[in-house]
This record gives sequence, C-alpha cells and structure tokens, in this order.
Amino acid sequence: MRTTTGLRAIGPDTLRRVPLERRDLRPHDVAVRVDYCGVCHTDLQALSQYDPRAGTPLVPGHELTGVVSETGSEVTAFTAGDRVAVGNIVDACGACAMCTAGQENFCHSFPTLTYAGTDRQDGTTTLGGFSREYVVRDAFAHRLPDGLDAAAAAPLLCAGVTVWEPLRALGVGTGTRVAVAGLGGLGHLAVKLAVALGADTTVLSRTPDKREDALRLGAGDLVVSTDEARMAAVRDSFDVVIDTVSAPHDPAPYLKLVAMDGTLSHLGHLGPVTVEVMDLLVGRKKLSSAGSGGRAGTAEMLDFCAAHGIVADVEVLPSAQVDTALARLRRNDVRYRFVLDMADLDRAPDGELDRR
Repeated sequence: MRTTTGLRAIGPDTLRRVPLERRDLRPHDVAVRVDYCGVCHTDLQALSQYDPRAGTPLVPGHELTGVVSETGSEVTAFTAGDRVAVGNIVDACGACAMCTAGQENFCHSFPTLTYAGTDRQDGTTTLGGFSREYVVRDAFAHRLPDGLDAAAAAPLLCAGVTVWEPLRALGVGTGTRVAVAGLGGLGHLAVKLAVALGADTTVLSRTPDKREDALRLGAGDLVVSTDEARMAAVRDSFDVVIDTVSAPHDPAPYLKLVAMDGTLSHLGHLGPVTVEVMDLLVGRKKLSSAGSGGRAGTAEMLDFCAAHGIVADVEVLPSAQVDTALARLRRNDVRYRFVLDMADLDRAPDGELDRR
C-alpha cells in the first residue's frame, strides 16, 4: 500500500488530518499528486450524515486537479508530470448500454464514486480528493488543458460538467433562449457555458443582489423570481431553464417560464418533486434532469472551456482551513466555489484541523 496524508471524517462535520492508505498501482492506474480540490455541497451533505459507528471511512472531495507522479505498467496515455483532472466518477462497468454509449455517469450497475464508493476489484471504500495523492484508473483521469488554471479548473469536474451535460444534450447554441435559476457554484458556470455556446442567457434569482455579477458573467438580464410581475412578463420565454437551486422547492414557477416544447432541467435538488401535469401539458413542456458526465463529455467540456477561457470563480484556501470553507458554504457565503490548496498537507502534522 501507498501512504499519503488527507482529511478524514471522525464524526459528523468533523475532519482530522491523518495518514491515508492508497492502493499500489494496478497496471492501468495513475498516481496523482493532488494540488487542488473543490468543495461541493455534496461534501457538506456527506459530512453532516457521517456516522463513525458504521465503520466506513469518509474522505470527501470529488473535483480535483493535480500532476501525475507515477503510472502503472500498462498506462500509455499519461506520463509523470502531466497535468490531470479527476471528477466524481472513477470507474464503471464498461459493458452496459449506458457505458457503451459513453455515459458512464449513468452506468446500470452504478458508477464507482470518487469517495464513499466501492472499488470494483477489491471492494474497499474509495477515499476522495481531500488528500495529497489520489490513485485512479487511467481511463477516468482527464488531461487538463494547458490554458486552464489548475485551481479554478477543479470545479469544472463536478459543477461544470453537471451543467454542461444538459446544455449539450438539449442542443443549446446560437439563439437558444436560456434561463439559469440560482447563481451559485453550478449556476455561475451554467451562465458562462451557455453564453459561450451562443445562447441568449438570463439569470433567475430571489433577490437583485447578484445583478452586477450576472451581467459580468455574460447574462443579458436578471429576473427576480419573487417579483410576480416580472415573472409573468417572461412566461413561456425560454427554450431551456437550468434549475441549479439546491434547496427543496416547487418547480412550477420555473415551468411557467419554459417556452412551447422547451425543457426545465432540474439539477440542484435531487430529492422528490411534485409536478402538476397541467404545467407540462400547456405548451408540451418537458421536465428533465442530469448528473455529472461521461468520459467523452467531460473531455469535450474541458477542451471547450480551454478554447473559451472558462473556469470557475473561486476562493482558494489552504486545506487547513477546510472548516472555514465548509461553514461559509453552509451560509452560501462564497462567490462561487471554494477550492482547497493541498500543498500544506506536505508539512502539516497530524491532528485536529486549524479552526480559525
């Protein structure tokens, strides 16, 4: 086994800096020195629900960038020193209809997640990117284009591809009318990508506070979703509505904004929703969702971002301040993604995290 250092949960919402074991390299593995890892709402949820009595280890983090430090004996696509990125999927069956269609994110036997997943060969629990090294099957490591800043690119591997998937699947392009509900980690990247694809893009927000940011990101307008008159004025106006709101909410107000034969893509909240069929019937509207992306789609997204200079708006903190990042994320006090710099794990002692 290989030994590295990482941030492991020892109880609900509590992380400790500890040594971690990684597997020895299999023939098709690469070892990645993790330089940066984004902090996602999924990490918050996993930590809040963690029960150490279950005996399953938890190391969060599933949007990471770094450098290949070593390769397995049969790896040909990467060499030591290559810049790479790893997202929230690190393996899949490779044989089901979804995998053969290039949609490993929808693998029928469920994809192996970057953390809290089950390794398909030895059954161990996967440990995530809040660590200094990650070992991953080469097919699920993505070459990080030279034009992308490594810290700001890390959130592309989760938030970015999550919104890229429906934008591409729904054919967003020049002249498409797109609305993005929620201007957070997912939403700000949805705006950037939709604008770069040529869409006429509007932001939907509960307050006008983010109007300046919305326009800076390329949106043509911001509609306050609590303003009934403004919402009525844009009824049936958008071919695609990308809903990135993470809290439970009624999709009906957003469905009213969808144009005839258009689609509401519900991405932020993955729990149950209640839909009135009449909200779909009037205008032949569609409700869909998406999650992450397959290998080909993720690579395409990274190349597109490099070509258009798209990265996340990030605030970078040393990994010792992960508690600060998590606490502020709970309050939505970030514009728009926290990223942890893992370099301090090389010199930090074991023990409780700095809680400043």
